[in-house]
Order: sequence, then structure tokens, then C-alpha cells
Amino acid sequence: MADAKVPAESNRTKLEQAAVLLMSLGEADAAEILKHLGPKEVQKLGTAMSQLSNVQQAEVEAVLSNFLTEVRTLTGLGMGADGYIRNMLVTALGEDKANGLIDRILLGGNTTGLDTLKWMEARSVADIIRNEHPQIQAIVIAYLDADQSAEILSYFKENVRMDIMMRVAALDTVQPSALQELNNILEKQFSGSAGSQTKTMGGVKVAAEIVNNLDSSMANELLESITEVDEDLGTQIQDLMFVFDNLVDVDDKGIQSLLREVSSDILIIALKGADDVLKEKIFNNMSKRAAELLRDDLDAKGPVKLSEVENAQKEILIIARRMADAGEINLGAGGEQML
Repeated sequence: MADAKVPAESNRTKLEQAAVLLMSLGEADAAEILKHLGPKEVQKLGTAMSQLSNVQQAEVEAVLSNFLTEVRTLTGLGMGADGYIRNMLVTALGEDKANGLIDRILLGGNTTGLDTLKWMEARSVADIIRNEHPQIQAIVIAYLDADQSAEILSYFKENVRMDIMMRVAALDTVQPSALQELNNILEKQFSGSAGSQTKTMGGVKVAAEIVNNLDSSMANELLESITEVDEDLGTQIQDLMFVFDNLVDVDDKGIQSLLREVSSDILIIALKGADDVLKEKIFNNMSKRAAELLRDDLDAKGPVKLSEVENAQKEILIIARRMADAGEINLGAGGEQML
């Protein structure tokens, strides 16, 4: 390993190194790892694997060495199980290999019709539910993760989005018969049962989280439309929304914990669209040297597309919400209500 041409500290990101690691494993071992990851994580890994090129054997060895070094310092991987993104695996590995992995991942699982939607592209889910009753559409949107739901909503007309979101906000529990009806709709494509218990889903908190994941212009249009119909509901959703600039309300200890989970590349892009108060909050919770380097990197970065800034900020917010759910940080009054 000492003769490897690529040093242990390679130029590839952690995500790219993870992709190299997975691509170097056999299908069975890769499947065992992927089954413990959530949809968004598998999606990112799949994209990274599809974009790999010119990976030398020396670099593969360096990545494996780095991985073994890091694992030796850990007591456990701490990964939670969730659904999976079929299309990303197909893109990364091809239809045959992806199907092999998917079969192994799902073997013995209890994936229901609704859970299987997490595998699908947002446009495909939108097409499936487009002609269904608005209440069925609302149940699907409330059930899926907020970022996927937001993307699905982007394929509907503005008035339809408003109707769905108002129904999502009004949801509390869903009767077994409603879930059974939805599973019947998906029966030809997916397998699973609805169960016999009512399920809690939806509500104003879920609506606020979905709106958080829409792009700015679409979110503003949707909130304006909802407020015109129901001013109180619009206000409730706005009050529960937690946006990037709200990170200024997180205490110093929380900011320091968050920064340890965020890559410098993502942070630089996100801060290009942040106000000066939040920037100073970030700088003040870094070492003097790290803060100086970040300032220099920000100055050298130059103009960045608004869409790239928003995507970077959303990625950091996803990490922040995950940490808040785990009790690792406190997002403050608004975030605490939402999470």
C-alpha cells in the first residue's frame, strides 16, 4: 500500500470515495451496505458511481486503506434502514446489475405499495397519481419524504398544488380503508398490504417541511395561494418553516456540531447566498485559521448560480433537521416546533 501512486489524502470527495469503495465490492456485499441506507443516500451514491471515470488501481487501494483506517476508530456504522432509489442504481450499474442488487436488498423485506414509490422518479409518481382523487394525492404527498414530495408537486399546476397542500395540512390520521384503496391503485405494479391500524400522517408541520423543499419562487407562489384561501393556515405554515437564514438562531454548540457534518465545498456555496449575520455566526464558531481559509475561499469562488446556492442550503438544512431529530442540536423556536 505504501507504493500507491495516489496518496491517502486524495482529491476526491468523501462521496466519490464511497462510490469507489462500493464499485470495488461484489454485488452481494454492495447490496448488504445499500440495504441500510435511505433513498437520498442511495441516490447520491448512485449518481456518484455513474460519474466515476479514470479510477486507477492505486487510488482504489488508497480508498480502501482510508476506509479501513476510519472504521477502526468507530464503534458502529449507525445506519438506519429505509426505502431505496431503483433508478439511480440502474443509472450507476446498468439494468442487469441493478436488478440483482435490488432483489437482494428487498429479499425478505416488507415493502408496501407506498414504500415502493420511494424508488421512483418524482415525475413517474406524479403521473401515477395525477388522475386520482385529490385526497389520495394528498396521502401520497404526506407519506413520502418532504424533498421527494416537493419535487412531485413541481409537476402539477399551481392550483392543484395548492389544493393538495391544503389537504396535506388538514390530514391527521388515515383510516385503513383509505390506505387499502391507495394500495389497490398500485396493486398491478407493487405488492404489499395496508394493515389494520390508522396511520398518523400529514398536518401543518408536514406541509411546512414540503414547502421548505420547493424552490423559492414556487414556494412563495404556493404560500400566497394558500393564504388567499385560508390566511390562518398560510400563517401557520410560514411560522413552522425553517429556512437557511434561521440557522443564526442555533446556539454556538449546535453550529459547531453542524459544521462537523457539512463538507467545506457545500458550505462555501451555501454561504454565497447567506446574509452577513449568518456568515459571521459561522466564522465565529470556527478556529481562526479555518475562518480565514473559508473567507478566502468565499472571495475566490466568484458568482454561483442561485439554483446551486439553494441546493447547497437545502442539503445543509437536511443535515440540521436530521441532527435535530436525533437530539444533537436545537434549531430554536421555529425549528423545535417543526421537528
